[in-house]
Amino acid sequence: MNNLESKINTENISTFNIQSLNSLFYKYGVVVAFAILIIISTILYPGFLNSANLLNMFSQLSIIGMMSIGMTFVLITGGLDMSVGGIYASSAVLIASLADRISIPIVALITLIVGFCAGLFNGLLVTKLKVPPFVATLGTGSMFTGFALVYSKAQPFFVEKESFRWLGSGFIGNIPVSVILLFLAYIIFGIILAFTTYGRSLYSIGGNHEASRLSGLRVNWLTTSAYGLSGLCAAISGIIIASRLGQGQANIGDLIIMDVIAAVVIGGTSLSGGQGAIWRTLVGGCTLIMMSNVFDSLSLSPYWQSIFKGMIIIGAVMFDYYARSKMNK
Repeated sequence: MNNLESKINTENISTFNIQSLNSLFYKYGVVVAFAILIIISTILYPGFLNSANLLNMFSQLSIIGMMSIGMTFVLITGGLDMSVGGIYASSAVLIASLADRISIPIVALITLIVGFCAGLFNGLLVTKLKVPPFVATLGTGSMFTGFALVYSKAQPFFVEKESFRWLGSGFIGNIPVSVILLFLAYIIFGIILAFTTYGRSLYSIGGNHEASRLSGLRVNWLTTSAYGLSGLCAAISGIIIASRLGQGQANIGDLIIMDVIAAVVIGGTSLSGGQGAIWRTLVGGCTLIMMSNVFDSLSLSPYWQSIFKGMIIIGAVMFDYYARSKMNK
């Protein structure tokens, strides 16, 4: 009898260990893939880990990285924000058009408020009018871009103030200001999402919308606020790119939505809602920028890069679906 019990216990422990390992792989496989990608990138591109190249990559990440933070909040609630490209372009046009006439801090604050309100408008369409998130934000994204084109007459606004270039092109020590701002955002929003009641409420909404409503959560307000944060983050990115280029153009947001969604999905945030984290979005964004960096070093055609990005997004979604189905068994 003792031998039989021992055998059963051994089998249970073995099964438990296998299940635990599988669970860890599904949760943190993105980190393993990221480490492998670093090794491959170093082999293919010997200058990959050069400090100048790393700072250049993080500087590029500051644009899509900031927008992907807001997108993470929206996806966790089970939503989707296709308007970030329009808010991003409109914000760049707005701040560039006013920077030479108004104090830069004031016009930056105005731009942030406009971006936040644009996000709230998206949230109200989704929560109050019950418009599907994809349809609502796809429509508003087109509207925001259209407003920017009308306002600018499809011409760029150039900024003459030299101080305007500090946020997008300046340095604190040897580190770009935009990179410092990005990582501060990762830390702040990461803490909000992981350790506050507000963050836990967003996870609850994404996991089960109706149960969250019945438990007393202000589902509509919380969901709308997530869209507001997405609009705010897109506006910050618009300010950074306008500062970096010294100008604002209305046509800069047409394709950026693909990179933003790719960064979040590659990191492991679920399109179904209820799962995700800011650290995952950071890993996903770094992965995307690393691939682009290596592709550029190998002189790979931008067309092929788009094909690979699309394949990676599909693969990430398939892996998410497979992992969720296995973990729910």
